[in-house]
Amino acid sequence: MAFPQTRMRRLRATAGLRGLVRETDVRAGQFVLPLFVTEGRTPDSAGREPIATMPGVDRLSIAAAVEEAQEAAALGIAAVMLFGLPAEKDEHGSGAWDQEGVVQLATRAIKQAVPAKSPQGELLVITDVCLCEYTSHGHCGVLREDGTVDNDASLELLAQTAVSHARAGADIVAPSDMMDGRVDAIREELDGEGFADTPILAYSAKFASAFYGPFREAADSAPAFGDRRGYQMDPANGREAVREALLDVQEGADMVMVKPALAYGDLISAVKRATRLPVAAYNVSGEYAMVKAAAAAGYLDERATVLEILTSLRRAGADTIITYHAKDAARWLAEQT
Repeated sequence: MAFPQTRMRRLRATAGLRGLVRETDVRAGQFVLPLFVTEGRTPDSAGREPIATMPGVDRLSIAAAVEEAQEAAALGIAAVMLFGLPAEKDEHGSGAWDQEGVVQLATRAIKQAVPAKSPQGELLVITDVCLCEYTSHGHCGVLREDGTVDNDASLELLAQTAVSHARAGADIVAPSDMMDGRVDAIREELDGEGFADTPILAYSAKFASAFYGPFREAADSAPAFGDRRGYQMDPANGREAVREALLDVQEGADMVMVKPALAYGDLISAVKRATRLPVAAYNVSGEYAMVKAAAAAGYLDERATVLEILTSLRRAGADTIITYHAKDAARWLAEQT
């Protein structure tokens, strides 16, 4: 029936009515908090180095990362995702798979401080598997003599890195390099080394995006030359994103990711429909920085804006949201209950 019998506003009249028919929920247990963990470069006594382009986010010593993880667990956040900044880099990124590397040490420390049955609550540790933070040239794989990334030669190193993370206690490994075949290589290596139960969260549709700028400062991972368009995706290509995700599913991915998130809701939905797997959306550094800058200038309400963005990502089909807003959002959501 049409108006006046049908009145859509009837179920919008009060908070109780709106809550009764709300289609999309957002919970702290759907969030993953990224952490930047460093070796020997945090200047203050608390082990923190503020990141200028990401207000409220710091580079962390291992001890400070443990504190962040404990706070995240207490807020009901599902997981932390670790990115490592090593003390030294080399051409092949050997620090990535060093069993005494920064991510490996941080993983062990966090798992010890927040065990499965911790008073703070359960917290998963997800590790970013890539070489860019560890290579002297800043690219996500090893280079050929002509300066291009050698896809196949990089696979073994990525697989070694994933195994080293699993051995340190990582609950999930997340390859972000965008090399062809890396999920298959990692799955085979994990299974062969006794880690058949370690899930893979694949950065399946990772675009060569302008929204990554602040992250590259935070992780000290900008390429020394060229760019990553030869392996990260063209933002114009939607069908290709679905194809990438389906290939990762065939290779053994347990979860898939779309990155960035805010401008890619259509692809979150498309990947969810096509794969029928849990889908993660990475609400990236530039998206975070834009909200922070606009809120600081008084242009918008930070709380309302963040919760609206996170709701939109859930509505698009994201089961998990990786976001630097995780702690603030968890507190705001707790205040609503």
